[in-house]
Amino acid sequence: MAQIEIRQADITRLQVDAIVNAANTELSAGAGVCGAIHQAAGPELLDECHSLGGCATGEAKLTGGYRLPAGHVIHAVGPVWRGGDQGEDRLLANCYRNSIRLAEQQHLNSIAFPAISCGIYGYPLDAAASIAIESTLLALGDCDHLDQVTFACFGDDVEKALQKALAQHAL
Repeated sequence: MAQIEIRQADITRLQVDAIVNAANTELSAGAGVCGAIHQAAGPELLDECHSLGGCATGEAKLTGGYRLPAGHVIHAVGPVWRGGDQGEDRLLANCYRNSIRLAEQQHLNSIAFPAISCGIYGYPLDAAASIAIESTLLALGDCDHLDQVTFACFGDDVEKALQKALAQHAL
């Protein structure tokens, strides 16, 4: 089973095979982590994203990493929080599962995630952290190549929520 690391880090600077972008359905350069990834990767990333025809919520698509230390970017579109009765939990879990599936298909060894949907999409942090950890652990059960998963946290609250969720799911 892959090692899971949770730490505060700038995801655009991580030396991993792939970083996950908390993308929007158009795969355009947005705000938050998405904007930071596009800025760090350079305009080539946006050009490739435009060639992919967008991405549905809960799905993920792979591009090159361009000027990033990571060789690949996996763009996962998380759900906007609408109160919890619009399938948000399933869609968020699919982001993690589909990202890990893409990494495994590419025979990648390491991946880094941000807290998908926890910024401007408004997903409650504790619920999102629990889904992130649980869906990641389940998806890793089908992996032969991934041996390192990093959750790159922006702030103490995100790191604490993920650490708490990992401790609860490790029981």
